Amino acid sequence: MEKELICICCPKGCHLKVDAENKSVQGNGCNRGIEYGINEVTNPVRVITSTVKVDNGELPVVPVKTNNPIPKGLNFKCMEEINKVTIKAPVKIGDVVIKDVLGTGVDIVATRNIHEK
Repeated sequence: MEKELICICCPKGCHLKVDAENKSVQGNGCNRGIEYGINEVTNPVRVITSTVKVDNGELPVVPVKTNNPIPKGLNFKCMEEINKVTIKAPVKIGDVVIKDVLGTGVDIVATRNIHEK
């Protein structure tokens, strides 16, 4: 089965044709396109970005992200877990907000400092 994708590894946006059965890629401008194309059709993953509520903070929410990609099929479940959380200020960049989200081995981490009121 051949699938057409646009590579997102660099600004060139190469149009890829990926044959999942033979693990071959055409149309890539660099080796990163080969890896991206094969991974995207065999095991797609995504980095999740969102916000988490903050109690007693200078801002009401803190931006967060996964510290590594998670399987694409877990995106919505991951967002449900993130939306359940409220943390207390102060928050520092890199603080783990959720450890090992959904048993993936990936943490949700803060990406901004939030000072206490």
